[in-house]
Amino acid sequence: MAMFRSLVASAQQRQPPAGPAGGDSGLEAQYTCPICLEVYHRPVAIGSCGHTFCGECLQPCLQVPSPLCPLCRLPFDPKKVDKATHVEKQLSSYKAPCRGCNKKVTLAKMRVHISSCLKVQEQMANCPKFVPVVPTSQPIPSNIPNRSTFACPYCGARNLDQQELVKHCVESHRSDPNREVCPICSAMPWGDPSYKSANFLQHLLHRHKFSYDTFVDYSIDEEAAFQAALALSLSEN
Repeated sequence: MAMFRSLVASAQQRQPPAGPAGGDSGLEAQYTCPICLEVYHRPVAIGSCGHTFCGECLQPCLQVPSPLCPLCRLPFDPKKVDKATHVEKQLSSYKAPCRGCNKKVTLAKMRVHISSCLKVQEQMANCPKFVPVVPTSQPIPSNIPNRSTFACPYCGARNLDQQELVKHCVESHRSDPNREVCPICSAMPWGDPSYKSANFLQHLLHRHKFSYDTFVDYSIDEEAAFQAALALSLSEN
């Protein structure tokens, strides 16, 4: 019996540590920053609510007098934001399949791998353009920044819409390591024209899948239609 217990204990010691629930299929999603939608990079955790973000992604929230958690909207003390060391250790321990080539990569190296994976870049460049379900009826003011076409921050090529900018950067600047200001974000009301993305190409591929103006205008039309239907229903009753 003693020999049997010894064999069992030896086998258990040789087994690798168990990974998170969900297996490989959902592993990357469990360690994805809710702001940039990429695997955590230098993660930090908010002390009050415990939500985790990339350190760089959370920085804009720390610049305001009364910051709110981007996920749950609860106020937090910026002095109580600490490095998520336990998450960093897990990123170095767990592997997940690349969503393009399916190669298993350590989560800590997933960003670097994806930025050079041709399969992923082809998938993102070939995404269909966003088409609103209902065309907007809102008038377009003449004094707003141009949010329809943009210039490439690498070479200055002009008059590119969002999808054209993605395709242009993937085809012409795939290996460019320079940090760049996103021309789409900087044109938005909340944009910071001095903020440079550490990986501009990945930022472009993951963050800009539809037009900000179209989304806002469609939301306004949808709300107006709801209010009109509600008013009609009340008048009939």
